[in-house]
Amino acid sequence: MELLGATTPVFIIFVICLVFLWVWKEGRKWGRLPPGPTPLPIIGNLMQLNLKDIPASLSKLAKEYGPVYTLYVGSTPTVVLHGYEAVKEALIDQGDEFLGRGPIPIISDFQKGHGILFSNGETWKQMRRFSLMTLRNFGMGKRSIEERVQEEAQFLVEELRKTEAQPFDPTLILSLAPCNVICSTLFNERFQYDDEKLLYLMRLLNENFKKLSSRWNQMYNLWPKLIKHLPGEHRAFSKRLSNVKNFILEKVKEHQESLDQNSPRDYIDCFLSKMEQEKHNPMSEFDLENLAVCGSNLFVAGTETTSSTLRYGLLLLMKHPEVQAKVHEEIDSVIGHNQRPSLKDKMKMPYTEAVLNEIQRYITLVPWHHSVSIIVFSLAGLQGVPQSRDVRPRPLFG
Repeated sequence: MELLGATTPVFIIFVICLVFLWVWKEGRKWGRLPPGPTPLPIIGNLMQLNLKDIPASLSKLAKEYGPVYTLYVGSTPTVVLHGYEAVKEALIDQGDEFLGRGPIPIISDFQKGHGILFSNGETWKQMRRFSLMTLRNFGMGKRSIEERVQEEAQFLVEELRKTEAQPFDPTLILSLAPCNVICSTLFNERFQYDDEKLLYLMRLLNENFKKLSSRWNQMYNLWPKLIKHLPGEHRAFSKRLSNVKNFILEKVKEHQESLDQNSPRDYIDCFLSKMEQEKHNPMSEFDLENLAVCGSNLFVAGTETTSSTLRYGLLLLMKHPEVQAKVHEEIDSVIGHNQRPSLKDKMKMPYTEAVLNEIQRYITLVPWHHSVSIIVFSLAGLQGVPQSRDVRPRPLFG
């Protein structure tokens, strides 16, 4: 007992020394970062955040440390830009310096630097440039994306008519419609709304989107090197990502067998043609791995973001019938009942466009997560951002 009593103070002093050594080491390592609250070992500044209201926590810290400060998410520093002026200076005035995207380990460990969403450097530049060009000038004279959206909108309307004005949950159907547009664009195929393969893919997407910010996956993002060796939800998350990627690879294999480089049918055909053009370039970024990940990125991001925006939009219009009535009136006067909406109508419908912009401003589209080495923009600091030099928007939805 006496020996135990004598060693306890020594152990405590040893631990305290280790803590101070860690703080000193991190301070030297990240000495050029802006000031911020003092982090604790391993957990960083998590104890100073209200995880149920992250924007309020970031705003509170900004009052003490200014609009640009350092916050440790776990043991990794995160620079927080709070408010319109700080964000504008970073992303507009010095945009070229802020092109990089920090890793979200639960996803980037799987994608390994490929694709569009979580790549950087030359890979990101080439994949982004190619994808934008392909989607803008789609199909070398084939059907445009606008035509595909119009076609799918008609299928969606027919599906809604089947409800016969009875109450129903629109979540699934509002996911299937944009998913079909993405499928048509990626591999020139659309599915019936009761197709088992399409429903299976939607279950994968919905489950991963729900689990993206689960406590376990947040822990993985904080301490990936430790958690990756343990059993848990992160393994199921990666498995679902693999299943989506394998689905894309199946479509790629089908396209390879029927590819006509003179007549590309979709995004995959265009990518395969680009691969053929650069097959003798050892530095080329155009390979099967980037194609599979780019296809997965477009499939997942395009489906979920669009369907979530549609659901939020319906909820907000139901809550604000006066706004709904004005939108309806403008649609009737500009488009009428007998023609399909198109992009050319956009300039004639300023109120409807303002409502769509306000929906996107108002909603929280992607769940907040403990990603590391990223720039965090406080949502509270961005409310009411002016869209021109002289005019500040008046919120439509409160």
